[in-house]
Amino acid sequence: MDTEAGPPLKPCDSIDQAVLDAHDLAALGHDQVLSRKFNLGSMLALGFCVLGTWGTFAQDLATGLESGGPVGIIWGLLLVTLCNICVALSLGELCSSMPTALGQAYWTYRLWNTPTGRFASYMCAWINTFGWWTLTASAAAFMTNFLLATKVMFDNSWAGASEGWVQFLLYVAVTIMLILVNLISCRSDRTLPIFNNIIGIWFAGLFVLMSIVLVVCVATRDNLEFRPARFVFGGWINQTGWSDGVTWFIGLVQAAYGLTAFDSVIHLAEEIPAPRKNVPKTIYLSVISGAITGLIFMIICMFCIQDLDRVLDSPSGLPFMELITSTVGLQGGIVLMVLFIANGLGQAVSIMTTSSRLTWGFARDGGLPWSQYFTHVDTTWKMPVRALWLQGLLIALVGVLYLGVNTVLQAILSVSTIALTISYCIPILSLLLVGRHKLPPGEFRLGRFGPTINWISVIYCMITTVFFFFPDSPAPSPSDMNYAIAVFGVMLVIALGFWIFKGHKSYLKSEDALNAIIHARQEEEMVESTYEEKKS
Repeated sequence: MDTEAGPPLKPCDSIDQAVLDAHDLAALGHDQVLSRKFNLGSMLALGFCVLGTWGTFAQDLATGLESGGPVGIIWGLLLVTLCNICVALSLGELCSSMPTALGQAYWTYRLWNTPTGRFASYMCAWINTFGWWTLTASAAAFMTNFLLATKVMFDNSWAGASEGWVQFLLYVAVTIMLILVNLISCRSDRTLPIFNNIIGIWFAGLFVLMSIVLVVCVATRDNLEFRPARFVFGGWINQTGWSDGVTWFIGLVQAAYGLTAFDSVIHLAEEIPAPRKNVPKTIYLSVISGAITGLIFMIICMFCIQDLDRVLDSPSGLPFMELITSTVGLQGGIVLMVLFIANGLGQAVSIMTTSSRLTWGFARDGGLPWSQYFTHVDTTWKMPVRALWLQGLLIALVGVLYLGVNTVLQAILSVSTIALTISYCIPILSLLLVGRHKLPPGEFRLGRFGPTINWISVIYCMITTVFFFFPDSPAPSPSDMNYAIAVFGVMLVIALGFWIFKGHKSYLKSEDALNAIIHARQEEEMVESTYEEKKS
């Protein structure tokens, strides 16, 4: 039985783009059940916000300062940007060939069409889904920390910010808010794209506002001064206990975290017209725009740091908040932090949007327990409501760890970058192993540069993944251990268990999908024949 999708259909006068997109999706074994509500602009806004590069760097400033300082932050970012552009181009080429919500896992299955390849695809799907669940949880946790730290800005002695039950309740409240906004905004096809446009413009405007305010305050206040350029571009800080070489790679975590999750657009490929053309463009443009704003903002922050020791040991536990208050002042800092937190909540909504679509796509292809139930798309809310609530419940349950197992909580939150990076590596490596000639045709091709770009992507993903499992110091106490590897191992065991009991029977085994592929191929041939007749 031939289950390979044919070449992408070409638009002609008598065929609407929506029809072509539906035929393309049918050739991949699925019906068009979600509306193609996004355009290139709103999808780019979503990708830019999900990356949230400059804001993410600000939230995780401590990691960069302690593990390399300005050298690690600035020059590490340039290296990570170069490598991540290669990864983005590689994934863009794959998505142009096979635009479906399951993304990386589906591509692995199609390229490596053997029982072993199907198992690798299943594990890739679990790793990718787990990565997005933990990324959504980390976004909710970051906003929880910033909301509580805002109170600490007024009262440094307030102990409530460290109370587990306070953190848990606020975390759950943030998670519920993200679910409800996602739910309501899908009632109309216009609402969600407009929401993402607003958040995208707000995020870009806030970047400009914060950059200008920091520079102006340091330049005009008598008691403030800029750090010298030799510190900004050559200052090296190593407080990890590791050798400088290992510290350099550990310090890349900050840059990698801020430039990871560009596959958000991939999992929304069924909600944008002409995904074979628009998705690759959105992927690499979001990485480039994120890298540029992140680099500029980090350079400004490095110039504006006043008391480095106090920034590293901030009363709020958030160095960026200390940087703002020490330069702008308490009242001005509060205003900026409120704007920053409000925008961060909007970005978290977009992260949950992506995560829900991946959860739904995984269920649709038979990968999750009770898949048939969670693959349902509600006709009233016009979205996979059950998949949204499933992931919302799982993310909320993670917050229980605030009540006493904070080390495990931090390990779960930190594993998102590792999981997503591995999920990028698997399909690219599969493409290299089976041969690039096995890649179905698409509108975006890397051509003769493809092998080089693919190999750079794979090597980068492998090296960084290894170092991301390292603890912060060579001889850590039990409380300072990096438990990410344990969490990741547990996730693999869970995925393997589901494969044994359910996945090996149900994952990508739908007869309906196979029949849809055959039917779509027949229709493709008819459409292409008509198109050729019109040309002649």
